[in-house]
Amino acid sequence: MSVSLRETITLHDASIADMAQIQAIYAHHVIHGIASFETEPPTLEEMRSRRENIVSKGLPYLVAKRGERVLGYCYLAPYRPRYAYRFTCEGSVYIDDAEQGQGIGKQLMQEAINRATAGGWRQMIANVGNSSNFGSIRLHESLGFEIIGTLKSVGFKHGRWIDTVLLQLELGEGDITLPGNCGN
Repeated sequence: MSVSLRETITLHDASIADMAQIQAIYAHHVIHGIASFETEPPTLEEMRSRRENIVSKGLPYLVAKRGERVLGYCYLAPYRPRYAYRFTCEGSVYIDDAEQGQGIGKQLMQEAINRATAGGWRQMIANVGNSSNFGSIRLHESLGFEIIGTLKSVGFKHGRWIDTVLLQLELGEGDITLPGNCGN
């Protein structure tokens, strides 16, 4: 008989206590990757402020954990600040490098999609940095996102030009009906 030593992965709303691990995950992606167009990792205090800004709008900021270890995180933000965009949100997901490819990002994004739909959002956008980021593109497509375009060479990082792939997911009734008063 074998016993698994791996603890179950759980999803939670991110707390202030999770932010140091979240900051470390994001800093790795900023320094070594091109998914984020930031070039300097934000401080822990800046990451806490960003989380508070998201949560204060009633949007989810989620973590996937195994025990007390943060494996990845995901959050939703308003797509753009102008009023006409008020029913469109944008999702972001980052996974610890050592935990990629295990479906953690998909679990986080699915929960974010569920919450966005329940919150009355009608469209979700994903901006995938780098058109060769096939893992992220496949992740979003597996959740029903469709590629709607590529912005070519809009970023420059690590000595090269970087594309952004735009994906979109219709939520709930999408554009079939007019929106009600959902608090957005």
